[in-house]
Amino acid sequence: MIDSWICLDKPKGISSNFAMIKVRRILGEKTGYVGTLDPFATGVLPIAVGRARKFIQFIEDGIKEYQFEVVFGASTDSYDETGEICETTKIIPTKGQIEKIIPIFLGEIEQVPPKFSAIKINGRRACDLVRENKSVKIPSRKIFIHDLQLIDFFENNSAKFQVKCSKGTYVRTLAVDIAKKLGSLCYVKELRRIKSGFFSIDRAITLEKLTEIVDTDQLDDSLFPLESPLDDIPALFLEDGYVSRLQNGLAVQLTDSKILSSNVKLFDSGSGRFCGICFVSADGIITAVKMYLNLGD
Repeated sequence: MIDSWICLDKPKGISSNFAMIKVRRILGEKTGYVGTLDPFATGVLPIAVGRARKFIQFIEDGIKEYQFEVVFGASTDSYDETGEICETTKIIPTKGQIEKIIPIFLGEIEQVPPKFSAIKINGRRACDLVRENKSVKIPSRKIFIHDLQLIDFFENNSAKFQVKCSKGTYVRTLAVDIAKKLGSLCYVKELRRIKSGFFSIDRAITLEKLTEIVDTDQLDDSLFPLESPLDDIPALFLEDGYVSRLQNGLAVQLTDSKILSSNVKLFDSGSGRFCGICFVSADGIITAVKMYLNLGD
């Protein structure tokens, strides 16, 4: 098993951590994951295999994309279908009303994460405190909505949306805020992540399929090279001697580089092999940030 990534299609009803553990057991390799999905949510969950785990920090801020269905006319304490209904209303927005207020939610907005979330408050998860009947106050945070579309409207008081958003966005809160703006209530019935940075649902694999192909040549088709999700980081090719210096913790001076004050993906110019992440300073000095070849386990 090479150090690589798997784009898992997380099933409904299990946590992201449990899904990752299942992949670990199937592959027999150490694993990590990027971007927690609620247990009731499905879709793209990037799984880092082997030493790819060491590069999770470089892709955590990738743009996420979701499709979600909401039911208008009622709210739940968890903002989704798993919670208890706490309020109802007869005010149901029309398709036109929804489309009219969508632009309000584009760009940078303030959002208060739901109480039933993994947000830490004094070292404790908010959802655990709520279950212990303790008072929870979560501060608002700034998020960025790149795109928001109403993609379907149904006669049973429900609607389906697609959103492209920044890390840290709670889709459940976004849905509830949309309903509030329309003078209504809602909860999220379905939530599916279709993209997380480099990874998209069209290349995702289910746990069942992974189990089926794990001992076959087909597995290679479902593995992404370690450097694949780092596609937004510029690449730098250096000769083996320079690479060796960086691996040994030494700095390298570049005399001619168009990449300055930035992280770079480092490659060996001879073999083309990915060697790690380095930083190029404003004066052209390269230092190692996370080297692949000497990471260890």
